This record gives sequence, C-alpha cells and structure tokens, in this order.
Amino acid sequence: MASPSRSLLRHPDFLKLWTAETVSVFGSAITQLALPLIAATTLKVSPFEFGLLTTIEFLPFILLSLPAGVWVDRLRRRPIMIVADVGRAAAIASIPVAFAVDALTIWQLYAVGFVNGCLTVFFDVAYQSYLPSVVERDQLVEGNSKLEITRSASQIAGPTAAGLLIGFFRAPFAMTLDALSYLWSAAFLLLIRRPEPPVEPHDEVAHGPGPSMRREIGAGLRYVLGHRWLRSIAATTGTSNFFGNVAGAILILYLTTERGLGPEAIGFAFSIGSLGFLGAALVTGRLTGWLGVGRMLVLTSIGFSLSGLPIAFAPDALIWWAVAVSGFLGGFCGVAWNINQVSLRQAITPPRMQGRMNATMRFIVWGTMPVGAILGGALGGIIGLQETIVVGALGGLVAFIPVTLSSVRSIVTMPAPIEDTPSPGAAAPAAELA
Repeated sequence: MASPSRSLLRHPDFLKLWTAETVSVFGSAITQLALPLIAATTLKVSPFEFGLLTTIEFLPFILLSLPAGVWVDRLRRRPIMIVADVGRAAAIASIPVAFAVDALTIWQLYAVGFVNGCLTVFFDVAYQSYLPSVVERDQLVEGNSKLEITRSASQIAGPTAAGLLIGFFRAPFAMTLDALSYLWSAAFLLLIRRPEPPVEPHDEVAHGPGPSMRREIGAGLRYVLGHRWLRSIAATTGTSNFFGNVAGAILILYLTTERGLGPEAIGFAFSIGSLGFLGAALVTGRLTGWLGVGRMLVLTSIGFSLSGLPIAFAPDALIWWAVAVSGFLGGFCGVAWNINQVSLRQAITPPRMQGRMNATMRFIVWGTMPVGAILGGALGGIIGLQETIVVGALGGLVAFIPVTLSSVRSIVTMPAPIEDTPSPGAAAPAAELA
C-alpha cells in the first residue's frame, strides 16, 4: 500500500499557488463592488448603461470558454496564468489613472470589464487544469478544499473589506489595490519550481496538419458528453444552476416587496448562510474520506436540490430563518459538491485534455445560468414572484437525479490518473468501487 501523502501545508509549490489565489480573490472583491459603484455614483449612468456593464463583463465566459480550453491544452498553463494576471493588473490600473486626469468614461469601464473577463476566462481554465501538475492525485481533494477556503472566506469577508476600502480611498483609487493583488499573484506563480508536464507537439509528418480550433473544441465537447461520469456531473450542475437562477433572478425583489424584509435583514441572512461555504471547505476532505467520493456527490446533490424549498414555502414569520437556512444548506452542499466533482474531473482526465474538459464543463454549466435568469424575470412578470420562486424550488428537486442514477455513486476513492484516453466512450477509469 502506498504511503500517505504529506500535508499540503508542507508543500512549498502548493503554498505559493494558494497564496497567489488568496491575494487575488480578495483583491477582486474590491473591483466587483467598485466597478458598478463608479458607474452609478461617479459617472451617474442610465439604468440601461448600468445593466449593459454587467452583460459585457459576463460575455467572455460564454464566448471564450471553449476556445480558451483549446489554447490551455496547446500551451503550458503557468505562463497563461501569469500573463492573465499581469494583463488584468494593467486593465484595472487604467481606471484610477483615467479618473485622476478626469478622463474616465463608461466606455472605459466597458472595455476594462470585457478585457478583465476575457483574461479571467483563460486564468480560470488554466488554473483548474494546472493544479494536477502541482499536487499528487490523492491530494486533489485537500488542494481543492484549501483553495475553496480562500474563495469562501472572500465571499464572507471580501464585500465588507471592499466596502471599507472604497469608503476610505474612493472607488477608483481603491481599485489600485486590486491591480497590485494581480501583480502579487503573478509574482508567486513565478516562484513555483515544480515543472509542468511537457506539451506534446503535433507531429505533422506522422499525423498530417494539426487539428483546427473547431475540431479541438468538438473533441472537448465529445469527451465530456461521451464520458458517463462527466456527463452526469454536467447534467446535475447545469440543472441546479438553471433552476437556481430562475428563482435567484427575482429573489431580492421578492423578499423586499412580498415578504417585507429590509436590506439589513437580507444582508444578515445572506451572511449567516455564507457560513455554509466556509464550513464545507473546512470539513469536506474528512467527510469524503469517511463516506467516499460517490456518496458525497450524491448526498450533496440532494442537499442543494432541496435548498430552495424553505424560501418558497416558509410563512412570513419564518422567512428570515428560511433565507438563512436555504443559504447555509445550498452553500455547504454546493461547495462540498464542487470540491469533489472538480477533483474527480481532474483525476480522470488525461493531461492533454484538461483544458478542453474544464472549459467545456464551464460552458455547459454556466451557460444555463443566463437562460434561467431570463426565464425567471419573464415568469416573475407573468405568473408572479411567489409562483416563480416555487417553480425554481420545485424544478431544482430534479437536479440530483443524473448523478444519483449514474455509476458515480459507487466511487469510493479517487480514480488512478489517466495518461491517455483513446475513446471518450471508453469504460470509466479504474477506481475503488463500493
């Protein structure tokens, strides 16, 4: 039996990667709050211009995810992440510079939002694909858990810290700290010493001209949709995101106009609910070791499938508690689900396909979100806010079915790493099964 791996707290290269991510996500919390505040309070844009800013920031995640996966598989991942960090630092830094010389316009915010979104797509796809190059297979759950601790903590403390910094420095100048955080992240990535596996060059003599971008995107789609485990994970996540956004699109409007909750009560309930994110990040590794990967995926998918019910059916006297419970249950189960499903994806996918697999999964599961949000907004105006919340909650009940019916439920330990996969429809990789 193989000796257990040492803790990642004693893994110098992982600690550098973790430090880079920690600094970056807390810095990003400033921009997430500052950019819309600049548009609303400094530039005083119209509602249409304000809404367009959010749309432009989200567009790269739809337009570039699949091509980004191809490039991440063609190139080394760490240089992509470093270039993305430096590019985001330059884009963000342009805002305080323009503000200082009284040249800031909404068009610059659009450009910065779009450029930042494009570079974030490449960074995120490369980041998920790079982790298996830094840690061992049996350390993936621990590694993703620790990275999730950072993201969870930033969701809890980030907005508060960002608000204080923006209030002290003013929004445009506070963004300088985010620009510096990206440079800090790039510096720590540069310090990582563990070499990446080499990217195998295409042999034109043996195999003819290299495949086109379209063919490689198609290969990524076929790999994910043809793999029984990845297909079920994508179906469960995409379904949950779809119905979650049906309700989420009008949730704040519903809570304020029909349930009588004020901003302070809503914010406090969300903060209590956010503790579920941090709790899951802290205990998922132990729970997975105890229950097994498959059971954890099934149980957590059931948990977030049920999480919409308290808000939909709680009486007015209990609605605050319902919001907190829904947030905690959905947050805990969602984070625990993500840690295990991302680790499983990284373990079973060959290195040459990591980028396209991660990009395809993101395209599928994120692509349902705007569709759900549009439908939720339309239903809110047609059938009413309460009824739309109920539609989202009841629809979300089916999310756990794909993964529960698949053979994923039988996985106990992470599968052995795969060096190559000749056929996307081939048998699932070896793992300890229940």
